[in-house]
Amino acid sequence: MPRFVTATPEGDTRTRQICADCGHIAYENPKIVAGALILSGDRVLLCRRAIEPRLGFWTLPAGYMELGETVEEAARREAAEEAEADIVLEGMLALFSIARIGQVHILYRARFADPAAPHFAAGHETLEAALFPYDRIPWSDLAFPTITWALRAWHAAGPGPLGPPATNPPEDPRGVHRAGRP
Repeated sequence: MPRFVTATPEGDTRTRQICADCGHIAYENPKIVAGALILSGDRVLLCRRAIEPRLGFWTLPAGYMELGETVEEAARREAAEEAEADIVLEGMLALFSIARIGQVHILYRARFADPAAPHFAAGHETLEAALFPYDRIPWSDLAFPTITWALRAWHAAGPGPLGPPATNPPEDPRGVHRAGRP
């Protein structure tokens, strides 16, 4: 079994885990979370989490990208897994950096593939799924700060074409505040 040591590789500025036998550097990089803010008219689809972290809290359908898929494919897959929803992506709504936990969240604005008959249901990681108008969103029961930020970005963007993606708010530019904090 390889033996790793902590050192700064030549020409680097950070300490890394390096194999003492062959010199392989084991880089640790952020994970990408992909998801969608799915609309039906003036309502947004939220899912109540059936898993930790934040079991029982509301979120958008989102999760880690898998190897071999695009960000868009990951967002559509997560909507299908968590909300049994077939969706069409309309454009990137937000790009959030969460340095505290090494994640990048990429969220799209989306609609149901059949807007006349939107179908959704709780997937295996979801206790329930429901549509909420903006003024009825359960703000105090949202799972993560990025969900609050994305919902505010959707409201600010309005129904027309999307502009540049929203990014971290000025009060949390590095994404270091935990859920429930400003």
